[in-house]
Amino acid sequence: MVARVIPVSPFDLVIFGATGDLARRKILPGLFHRFRVGQMPEDAAIIGAARSQMDSGEFRALVGAALEEFVAEPDRTPETIAAFLSRLTYVHVDAKGDAGWDELGAALRADTTRAFYLSVSPSLFGSISKQLSTRGIATAESRIVVEKPFGHDLETAKALNADLLQAFDETQIYRIDHYLGKETVQNLMALRFANSLFEPLWNSTHIDHVQITVAESIGVQGRGEYYDQSGAMRDMVQNHLMQLLCLIAMEPPSRFEPNAVRDEKVKVIEALETVAPENIVRGQYRAWNGKNDYRGDAGNPASRTESFVAMKLAVANWRWAGTPFYLRTGKRLRARASEIAVVFRDPPHMIFPKMEGRKGNALVIRLQPDEGITLRTTIKEPGPGGMRLTEVAMDMTFADALGSDLHSQDAYERLIMDVIRGDQTLFMRGDEVEAAWAWADPIIAAWEDGNQQPAAYDSGGSGPEEALMLMHQDGRRWRAIGA
Repeated sequence: MVARVIPVSPFDLVIFGATGDLARRKILPGLFHRFRVGQMPEDAAIIGAARSQMDSGEFRALVGAALEEFVAEPDRTPETIAAFLSRLTYVHVDAKGDAGWDELGAALRADTTRAFYLSVSPSLFGSISKQLSTRGIATAESRIVVEKPFGHDLETAKALNADLLQAFDETQIYRIDHYLGKETVQNLMALRFANSLFEPLWNSTHIDHVQITVAESIGVQGRGEYYDQSGAMRDMVQNHLMQLLCLIAMEPPSRFEPNAVRDEKVKVIEALETVAPENIVRGQYRAWNGKNDYRGDAGNPASRTESFVAMKLAVANWRWAGTPFYLRTGKRLRARASEIAVVFRDPPHMIFPKMEGRKGNALVIRLQPDEGITLRTTIKEPGPGGMRLTEVAMDMTFADALGSDLHSQDAYERLIMDVIRGDQTLFMRGDEVEAAWAWADPIIAAWEDGNQQPAAYDSGGSGPEEALMLMHQDGRRWRAIGA
């Protein structure tokens, strides 16, 4: 199956930090893919803006090298790359000074959608947005995209929101979380709200518990200094895992419209009960197979920063009372895998003989590495000899069911096109970000005040033993990472 491509309207996209790592690895290759399949109109323009002194030809050469490195060979030809690079220009801009802003304004067209992607440090959000506003470069219809980390805590998140709101209206601000651009995450909403099969069962009467796992096999080497100031709670739980939790637990919105969806997500965050200390596990990976431990990778021999978090959460509303949500994320684990497992309750009365090792019905939504949805069901084992039960999985891997073209699309591609279309549904609203920080801050503060060391865990494993016990004490078990 080939994805149906609907071209967007003409646009001028300015990428601040266009020579940086994120732009080279994700943003520009993503735009190239949208150009390759015909979603970018002929007169779309991409303007790189950064402090590096270079001209447009040098910038095109840099982008061309990035495409050679980060775009698969079957997806690129010299002709396609040349045509894409012809859409690119470059302006040297000093984010905190005067240089380049007049040139940037002159490069933009009057009757075209203007979008500004801030692939820069959050410390520059305020100065860039102010320059765009005071110099008249941003219009009332312009859009501004900002990357995580959106704040270090509630106080800094409020300050960043205030800076942006001095120059832009909330309807113009797109706080990007690439997890929400994944095909499976979007399909989760379709699965819940476009089918009559699951929504009647989507409550504590029928769901025993929910597991959300985001596991990474790599450590923090290469970004240890940043990570050591952040940790798994700030880097992953407060944003990525919180967004997945919201989509699983939210009430049906009145319509598929940005504010209606985001209203329901905020309600989930506000309904989260305070997490008891015994329901949280922090971990830090130790040396393994010749590789550094976390402290070695972070360059801090006394670090108490967590590289792993597991927790048990409760959503205090009628739909979810009595159904726990178990979250875990960590570095240097057995495999790279992200999934949501919705585990259903057993039938109230089982008429068949007990099946050894039965796990029960579960809906597993896989986010990476192979996006798809699996429904685990119990059936009769084929053949004679009585009623023997077995469990099978009805699997829908998107690459197999819908074609590799759909599977290959990156989250950044979808989200950037949503920005151009003016669709904020999959972007975080300011009050949503602040609500998530208001929930996370007391947990982080308690860790910092307690002076407690994270539990050590073996690299290449499943995390600390304490995380296994978090579920064992409830008579449940984590799904195997990468299963």
